[in-house]
Amino acid sequence: MARRSNPAVRIATETAHNAVFDADGKPKPGVHNMLLKAVEIQRPLVLAYIRRLQKKHPRATASQLADILERDYLRAVTGGGAIVGATAVVPGVGTMASLGLSAAATVGFLEATALYATSLAELHGIRLTNPEKASTMVMAIMLGEEGTALLGTLSGQAAGNGMNTTRAWGNVLSKSMPVPGFGSVKNRIQKAFLKNLLKRQGTALFGRALPFGIGAVVGGAGNLMMGRAVVSNAKEAFGPMPDTIPGELNAAAAPDHLTLEGNKFGSQR
Repeated sequence: MARRSNPAVRIATETAHNAVFDADGKPKPGVHNMLLKAVEIQRPLVLAYIRRLQKKHPRATASQLADILERDYLRAVTGGGAIVGATAVVPGVGTMASLGLSAAATVGFLEATALYATSLAELHGIRLTNPEKASTMVMAIMLGEEGTALLGTLSGQAAGNGMNTTRAWGNVLSKSMPVPGFGSVKNRIQKAFLKNLLKRQGTALFGRALPFGIGAVVGGAGNLMMGRAVVSNAKEAFGPMPDTIPGELNAAAAPDHLTLEGNKFGSQR
């Protein structure tokens, strides 16, 4: 007996798609800006987060801190997806309202990813003082091999001098001065990032908007898969953890005023 399609699922999916894309299948105005804004992060927030972890785990090595970053990141993105997905089963929460929460979950996923990736970079001694360069690195990490290969084009000369590729592009992004060719590479990474994100996250966005509690399963599972992909990409990009924690991250030297509100991921702009 052939399985009958669920019309509610079809309606939810179509409504979600129409809210994000126009009739030609292109993202509606504002969608790109929302996604790009979500991966921006300020370095003081990153340092505050790492120092808070150091105070909580004063004997932790760089590798152990990286494991904690990974655990907290996956918990944050998975929980966020499941909670939003569950709202679709609540009486009175329609598909459009649920989609609005799904869009918020997408932004939350990106903000959590930005904090995780830049925190891991700091543990590797890569100081991302420029928010634009930091967000470009985050997008490259999410793209995986394609993104880090593009970053590598910024540092071909350094890599040719015997420096490992990650250290080479890390040093380039750490520079406060303008980097030749950065604008072109940034634009290419940004374009690829948006294309891939709308393709991958679009499926999760629709899944979180599904009714009858299905969204709670699809949302959490989708975020976990994407979160694990980010972790794998980051480990591949940065390589083995250093034996020692960079001196600037000495917990004893952390200013008291650099703290985070609560225990949630997200940007404090």
